[in-house]
Amino acid sequence: MTLSSYYFVMRLIKPSKKYEESWLEGLKEFEAEQRSGFWNVPDKPDSIDEYIQRCNDHSKGENLPEYWVPATTYWLIDTDEFIGHVNIRHTLNSQLTKIGGHIGYAIRPSKREVGYGTKILELALPKARKIGLQNALITCDSLNIASQKIIKKHRGKLQDTYEKENGESVCRYWISL
Repeated sequence: MTLSSYYFVMRLIKPSKKYEESWLEGLKEFEAEQRSGFWNVPDKPDSIDEYIQRCNDHSKGENLPEYWVPATTYWLIDTDEFIGHVNIRHTLNSQLTKIGGHIGYAIRPSKREVGYGTKILELALPKARKIGLQNALITCDSLNIASQKIIKKHRGKLQDTYEKENGESVCRYWISL
């Protein structure tokens, strides 16, 4: 099954209470695979209202945790369902230059392998351009072949591979906007 097999109404939106139930389902999926932090805040928020407020603050560069940079979060919505999120960082710090980059995205586990990763990055690139970026650094684990393919499909050029302290490595790509 691929995205081209269906008619989809996909768009990026700012986090919204309208999709709370679907977002919570997605959150459970991420937690089941023991992935934390997909909500782009340092700790799990107590409510969607708190999450939305943090996202709004971070987009304006307010109430940022130490060593964080201003970043805007969008959700990929297909028809009326939360599919995943993308976080567009307005600038880089020394840590993000190594791991994280300007754009990070995640697709909920039940929606993977049908093209949503490609679509979320496609929709995120104009948003990154709109905040003033001319080039975007995107990183992924060197073992994440699917993410590497998505980045390359969007004209990502491999800069290098960065080795983390734990011995794992991260591929660092640049995309001209």
